[in-house]
Amino acid sequence: MTFSQPVEIPGVGAQVLPPGTYVFKLLDSSSNRNIVQIFNKDQNHVYATILAIPNYRLRATDKTVMTFGERAAGTPEAIRAWFYPGANWGQEFVYPKSRAIELAKITHQPVLAMPEELAANLTQPVKAADEPPVVALKEAPVTAVKPTGDEVALTEVVERPPVQTASAMKPEVTKQLPKTASPLPLVGLVGLLSLGTGFVLSVIRKKSA
Repeated sequence: MTFSQPVEIPGVGAQVLPPGTYVFKLLDSSSNRNIVQIFNKDQNHVYATILAIPNYRLRATDKTVMTFGERAAGTPEAIRAWFYPGANWGQEFVYPKSRAIELAKITHQPVLAMPEELAANLTQPVKAADEPPVVALKEAPVTAVKPTGDEVALTEVVERPPVQTASAMKPEVTKQLPKTASPLPLVGLVGLLSLGTGFVLSVIRKKSA
């Protein structure tokens, strides 16, 4: 990603990346949270290791999309989410709680937050998913905070995928049953009935005579 202006990323205080080109990579991914790393253009320096929560969008695009929160006058935009080209899933970034509250006041929207003491882990240059700073991020309690500092449900920030109804998930049932039986037994039964009918008529005729 190339930024023409400074951008803020989660970290200690307000961590700011100067204008330039950066590489965003997933270090680790699980069902309910992801670890994203930000490298310089040559990928030989790690600026930050960031905790993110999977977020969903209804319409995918053919380009990478980076969303930002509103900013106060004269301050860098704060990075909020990162969506992959052609995918509905993306990453919603988690900020240290004190900074999350400040951003919520600016944007007038809830922001994902984690404990302040884990903020130092966001700037450590880790290389593997099992290193202590990454493990601590993956186990960190994540909340969403309003401008007042009150916590709200994560669904106030993170969009879940649409739930399919049971009828939509069931395959269409074939109304006409397949023809698997042979017609020969039916033909035999018709023949027996015909013989029986003929015998009864014959007896009736003899009695009448």
